[in-house]
Amino acid sequence: MKRLLAIAALCTSTPLLAAQPVEGKWLTEERDAIITIGDCGNTVCGRITKFLVAPPQGADQRDVNNRDPKLRSRKLLGMPVLSGFTKDGDEWRGQIYDPKCGKTYRSIIRRVNATTLQVKGCIGPFCQSQTWKRAR
Repeated sequence: MKRLLAIAALCTSTPLLAAQPVEGKWLTEERDAIITIGDCGNTVCGRITKFLVAPPQGADQRDVNNRDPKLRSRKLLGMPVLSGFTKDGDEWRGQIYDPKCGKTYRSIIRRVNATTLQVKGCIGPFCQSQTWKRAR
């Protein structure tokens, strides 16, 4: 009977490796923008929703560094920089776009705690991490 109760408790408990929600407003590590992360259909994405430091061409800055000439006229404000994120254990996996260099990278994001988000951009096995803080 004890064994049956122990198995039942394991089956009904919350998984330890469930990804914590990442939705909300996040301040980038460089403290130059707010990224709002939320639902985008079947995935999670993040858009630039506020500049805290004006880009070189002001608030109307375009995506001038994009490798695709057709995309260089789109505004950075409101543009998705995180796309296609889905849960994978205690992480979220998708892609991150860096408008400063115009490149897209494989990405992993993970909530460290209620106010901290770890954001990784990866090329092959090599990743570079940033820490984003919850925006107020």
